[in-house]
Formats: sequence, C-alpha cells, structure tokens
Amino acid sequence: MPTPEKVLITGGREVGGLAAFAAGLSEGFAALGVRSEVISANEVFRRGRELRDPSVLKILSTTAVFAAPLARRVICVAHGFPRADAQGWRRMVGILGSFKVANRCSQASLVAVSDYVAAHLRGLFNLRVDAVIRNPVRACFLERADEWPRRTYLTYVGRLLAAKNVHRLLPAMCDLQKENPELRICVIGDGPLLESLRSSFRGNPAIEFTGNLAPSCVRRRLRQTKVFVSGNEMEPFGITYLEALSQGCVVAMPACGGGMEIALPLIGTQVHLLPLSFDHRIVIDTLRHAVRSTGTAFPVAAYEPKAVAGAYLKVDSRYSLIKAPATHKTVLAGSGAS
Repeated sequence: MPTPEKVLITGGREVGGLAAFAAGLSEGFAALGVRSEVISANEVFRRGRELRDPSVLKILSTTAVFAAPLARRVICVAHGFPRADAQGWRRMVGILGSFKVANRCSQASLVAVSDYVAAHLRGLFNLRVDAVIRNPVRACFLERADEWPRRTYLTYVGRLLAAKNVHRLLPAMCDLQKENPELRICVIGDGPLLESLRSSFRGNPAIEFTGNLAPSCVRRRLRQTKVFVSGNEMEPFGITYLEALSQGCVVAMPACGGGMEIALPLIGTQVHLLPLSFDHRIVIDTLRHAVRSTGTAFPVAAYEPKAVAGAYLKVDSRYSLIKAPATHKTVLAGSGAS
C-alpha cells in the first residue's frame, strides 16, 4: 500500500491527552513529509468524500470511530477502556460499541496506546487489538535544556477529575511540604474539581493552581519539579509521566496502569509506586522516598512524533490490504522503552 497522500486525525477538547496525541502525531507526519489535518470527532462525519478516499488515511479516536464503516483505509485508536464509574453506563456502552464497530469493519484496524489497554480490551471485552503504539511526546519536550534550574516543586499535571484522585493525594503532599518548607505544590490543569480544590486549600499559600498552561510553560515548570505526582490507578498510558521523566523529574505514580510500561528499570529509583488504597501513611512515606531520590533526563527519542507516525504507517501498510484477525502482533513506538 503506497504512502497516503494525506492523513486525517481526530482530536479532542483543546487541552488534554487526546489533543496532545493528535498534535504530536500531526507533527510526526509533517516530519515524514506526509500532509495531515487534525479535525474534531464530529467533523469527520462531514468529510464523506475523504472518508471514502483510499489515498487518505483516517486515524479515528472516541466517537469518530463510529465513522469506520463509512470509511476506507482507517485506523481506530483505543486511548483507554470503558469505565462505568468514570463515564457512566451509557457512555461506557457507547465506547465499547465503537470498538466493536472497529473490529467488525473490514476496512479498519484497532490500535491500543499501551499493552495495559490492549490486555483489558482483549480480556474483558473479547476485542481484537491489531497493534499497540504508544503516544508521541510533543516536540518541545525533546529539546535539551542548557541548564536545569533548582527543583522546588511537587507537581501534578492533568485534568482535575475524581478519577485522577488529586483530592486524595493533596493532603499527603501538603504534609510533606510542611516537612520540607523549601518545597511548593503546583497543580496544572482544569476540570470539574478545580473550584472545590481551590476552596479546600485556599488557606495554604504553598499550593498554586495554575489552570491550563501551554506545553512550553508545562515544560518550564517540570524543569523546576522535584517530584511529579499522579493518582489515576487506571491510567491508560500516561503521556504526562513521560513528559515529566524527559525533564528529569522523579515520578510518584500508582502501582497500576499503562505508565508502568514506560520505565520499568527505574521503579524504586526514579519512579516510586503509590498504593492503590491511597492510604495516607503509605502515600506520604512513598513521597518522602521520592523527594530523597535523584532524577535524570529519561531518553524519549523512541516516542518522538516522527517515530510514532512511522509506526502508524506500518500498521496501515500491514492491514490495509489483508486483515489478519488471529494476529495479535504488537507494534511499539520505541521497543526499548520498557
């Protein structure tokens, strides 16, 4: 199958992991000399001509996957697996239905963003996953720093949702900060919990809620971060873990999720695992170990946009002409990453 003349990529809201995925993948295709366009999931249904055009590769996420039966030459991406507690039963059934559509469509292949996601889709929902391709790191996180500033922050980056468990981590982070007055706490992101968190911690001058920041600003803050903290025990991949490691942060993360695949050799040194119970005593003890650890810049070249875009083109060439339902071949954007 020849290289596509154009790639259509569906994104998500203006900020968040899906937006970063789409932007990074578009950067990668540009580096390969392939024209691409990022559009919303809703807009894809208005692109009937391009959906049917075999010279245009479609990379569809979330609700855009329902367009797969109308399309030729399409890759559907599972950025996670359905969760009734976080999404509700109706949305969960919708997400599962979109993956079923991808499996049944002769023109489509299904890609998962981590082996963790692929295992759940296969084991819980009996879905065929044609490949695993981990998400790209945006180009600005690949730039080398001339010098590293002093690290004085405990930092969280991401959507402020109940499933992210920021509200369960902040009390332990505050206690740790009291033990280490030179540290500050930075919460980067927006979401339904933002105002309630601001209200709960309004009297603590050591906590800074920044809202959403541009990628270059996130990078700058990560270079000032001693420990990057995250709490989603079912994180599908965790591109923010990779961004934090690329900037030399120590990472404290739950002992579960796709982020475990990123840097297995660093667990216990630069990566510290939080209990799934979020027991306050164990969390703060883990954070104490993390603060005493030293981070170094983790090599992320395998996750550069060009490499990830190339992995998608390999899947396209493999599955566009012949679908192999029994094959569970894994394609990694960076085989040395874990």
